[in-house]
Amino acid sequence: MRVGGRIIVGLLGGVALGTPALATTLQEAFIATYNSSPALNAARAQLRATDEGVPIAKAQSRVQASTTLGLSQNTNGITRLNSGGRTLTAQLNLSYPLFQGGRVKNAINAAESRVAGGRADLRTTEGNIFTQVVAAYMAVIRDSSIVDLNKKNVAVLNTNLKASRDRFQVGDLTRTDVAQSEARLSLARSQLSIAQGNLTGSRETFRRVIGIWPETLAEPPALPKLPATPDQAVDIALKDSPSLQAAGAITQAAGFDVRAARAQRLPTVSAIGGTNYNNYLGTINQISGGFGGDNSQGSNSVGVQLNLPLYQGGLVGARVRQAQAVQNQAVEQGIDTERQVIANTRAAFASYRAAAEAIDANRQAVSANELALEGVRAENRVGTRTVLEVLNAEQELLNAQVNLVSAQYDQYVAGFALLNAMGEAEARDLGLDGGSLYDPMSNYNHVSNWLGDWSEQPTYSPRGTHTTGPTPADPDVAPYDPEADPNRAVTPPPQ
Repeated sequence: MRVGGRIIVGLLGGVALGTPALATTLQEAFIATYNSSPALNAARAQLRATDEGVPIAKAQSRVQASTTLGLSQNTNGITRLNSGGRTLTAQLNLSYPLFQGGRVKNAINAAESRVAGGRADLRTTEGNIFTQVVAAYMAVIRDSSIVDLNKKNVAVLNTNLKASRDRFQVGDLTRTDVAQSEARLSLARSQLSIAQGNLTGSRETFRRVIGIWPETLAEPPALPKLPATPDQAVDIALKDSPSLQAAGAITQAAGFDVRAARAQRLPTVSAIGGTNYNNYLGTINQISGGFGGDNSQGSNSVGVQLNLPLYQGGLVGARVRQAQAVQNQAVEQGIDTERQVIANTRAAFASYRAAAEAIDANRQAVSANELALEGVRAENRVGTRTVLEVLNAEQELLNAQVNLVSAQYDQYVAGFALLNAMGEAEARDLGLDGGSLYDPMSNYNHVSNWLGDWSEQPTYSPRGTHTTGPTPADPDVAPYDPEADPNRAVTPPPQ
């Protein structure tokens, strides 16, 4: 049972920023990525290459036809017929395999198993890329929120500094109090610069993953209901994870490869036929004095050919052992993949649960720090609290707000990573409405039974979008000009 279905439209409670109605949505980011991601398009091309393994295997069970043409001239002159003069030869050979010991059947089964594994790998790639989309999308929202919080903090500390200078002028505060306000403002500006740099980095990551520049992002929709326990999540992952399905298909293909290698010890039977045509181009007449008769000869043949291998120098045994070793490798890799899926599922569940608890704790911390800051400011006005205590309270409130925004990011990303680990984060789960979904069966159905030797794919035009060109101006990362700031920190001289 798939718990994801499609992502429910709704807002994740507690996300810090409200956004305009015309902002880019997470759904639109998914669609842009699905249509233009070079990594996803490369994975689709890789699957199309895997599809070709099926007609390659089937070709070994079909009629084989070849022809040869030759024209020769004896350099010793015309002496007798068998040394000849000029000779034109033509030959047509046909062969149809009747029995090959099972090697073709097993080769076809192996190829089809690899196609099934390739489809599962494509689903894994989809889920991983969509998880990157969520992380990049939420990182921009998180870092935008942190920039706004730091801007507000700088504005508050600017106001504090002006008030401290005014109170210093009337003798209500000391120069130390003013210096503390200036130092804290400088630190806030440093934190703002770092936050702006992080935001730029997140936006560049967004453009790399999704292919567009994030102008304004809407709040993300709510995640679907997730399993209540890690054991429930693991059960779903063991059933639906495409990584496990791919590993199972590869193991199955390796088993067919072993059988195909063993079949090389068995005899093969083929129906054969052919025709030969020789034309001596008038040289018979020259040898016989003009009475040689017909210069052309032809013959036809049909029959059955048995090829019984007796000894092949140890080649078949080596190939069987090699295939068995590859099968052993696939089995062990399947177990390792299972371990990874279980570990990733449990880790994502733990991260999601921890982030949810951190959100509750940080909300309480924000509320408590807001109340504490209000009290410290009031007490400072009556002289029972110092300026430094006010500054510390403001910093603690900022830290709690930043921690809350970060926890909200962690929860959403971990929740989607949990969906991905369970196999619930693919295009079919997200309700993408930007056009038809990529159908891996379409190419397979087209090529799997193709008979012609002259078919090719049309010239490929890249579907991935480039991200070259100038970066749009970022209003959230405007450079700070200290000379243009009338409230820049300048410690007044001693009085």
